[in-house]
Amino acid sequence: MKNKLIIDDTKFDFIAKAKPVYKTEPGLTREIIEEISYFKEEPDWMRELRLKSLQIFNEIHEPRFGVDVSNLDMSRIVAYIKPEALKATSWEDVPGEIKEVFEKLGIPEAERKALSGVGAQYDSEIVYRNIQRKMEKLGVIFLDMESAVRKYPDLVRRYFMKLVPPTDHKYAALHGAIWSGGTFLYVPANVEIPMPLQAYFLMSSPGMGQFEHTIIVAEEGSEVTFIEGCSAPRYNILNLHAGMVEIYVKRGAKVKYMTIQNWSKNTYNLNTKRAIVEEGGFMSWVSGSFGSGKTMLYPTTILKGKGASSESISITYAGEKQHLDTGSKMIHLAPHTSSVIQARSISMKGGWTFYRGLLKIGEKAEKSKATVSCTALMLDNESKSDTLPIMEIHNGEVDVGHEARVGRISEEQIFYLMTRGLSESEARSFIVKGFIEPVVKELPLEYAVELYKLIEMEIESSIG
Repeated sequence: MKNKLIIDDTKFDFIAKAKPVYKTEPGLTREIIEEISYFKEEPDWMRELRLKSLQIFNEIHEPRFGVDVSNLDMSRIVAYIKPEALKATSWEDVPGEIKEVFEKLGIPEAERKALSGVGAQYDSEIVYRNIQRKMEKLGVIFLDMESAVRKYPDLVRRYFMKLVPPTDHKYAALHGAIWSGGTFLYVPANVEIPMPLQAYFLMSSPGMGQFEHTIIVAEEGSEVTFIEGCSAPRYNILNLHAGMVEIYVKRGAKVKYMTIQNWSKNTYNLNTKRAIVEEGGFMSWVSGSFGSGKTMLYPTTILKGKGASSESISITYAGEKQHLDTGSKMIHLAPHTSSVIQARSISMKGGWTFYRGLLKIGEKAEKSKATVSCTALMLDNESKSDTLPIMEIHNGEVDVGHEARVGRISEEQIFYLMTRGLSESEARSFIVKGFIEPVVKELPLEYAVELYKLIEMEIESSIG
């Protein structure tokens, strides 16, 4: 009997037609960094941050955990590619070749149906940015990062790479040196954005790196949901994604950050995401990781204020020639803080999923609560799944729970569902789709439907 799980990735089977107007030479040198900074007309402090980050990158060691990056040669990666497009606020003003790609991914349709605003990045630059007028009137700032650096330099400087400094790890330093694009989102106090904002990132060129930087500042009592989508056409040479997200959740604010990541398998995804939550604030991470050949991604929440809380809900899929090392980190620094981690993974056809998490409860975090649940589903005997949930508890007055399970679809489950009238194929599909349901139910309806289409899980069984 042969069981096949098919992920529909036909959206990668296109070659983007848009030609770049400018790009740097492959490699990573001081001259390239200065060239990028000059081209972007940056202030001195940003150029100096880039050059300091380059120095740190050259001095710091590779991560001693996670995926194998020995085949990643920075001398072959193009750090910056500018598409032939000005930043547009009307979809009609986006060049036809670029618009065609995003329309294939459903971006305009999603914007019309379910978004307060959207940004679209093509290679190294944002090519489209729009926000509803009523959000602007409330004082919401929703800009590409380059425009924010020029228009609000003091505000951006207060937050840029303060949560994740270049010294954090080698790829944080790399990001600091050659970041480009991304989003700056500022939500004033007590403003609630009723519908999600979205940013979509597309790598269209072979051998390039994409290094967008996203900052979200949710002031006291505000509320916002942000959706991030990622795609890339399939090429035969390596691409690199090393973006960064920094989120500041002020007193009593609520932020939900959703990621649907579906890079193609020639992509190394080495992303860094971190949030800090003040008193009574709430941070929610919802992540779906399905593409890329190799991924290292561990969204981190620092619960700094009394009563701060966070949740991290994720689903990871690894198929043939994929190694996805993902997880979550919760750091409790204040009393009465709480966190929930729920991680699910699916592996098959030799794919390898690895949950790597950290729960740290500090000495001053008394009366805190934390729950960690890791569940892995393997669909054949070739695949691998590992969990490494690290817990550091420095206070005895806390409530901590942990659960981990690794297993396969059992024949008993299949048999039971077949006695209820399902075919074997339907039974397997029913189980797998039920397995990812905790993530899907957290998405707005339109995006839940989109995610199901993205996964396109169809179980086929044949005897022979």
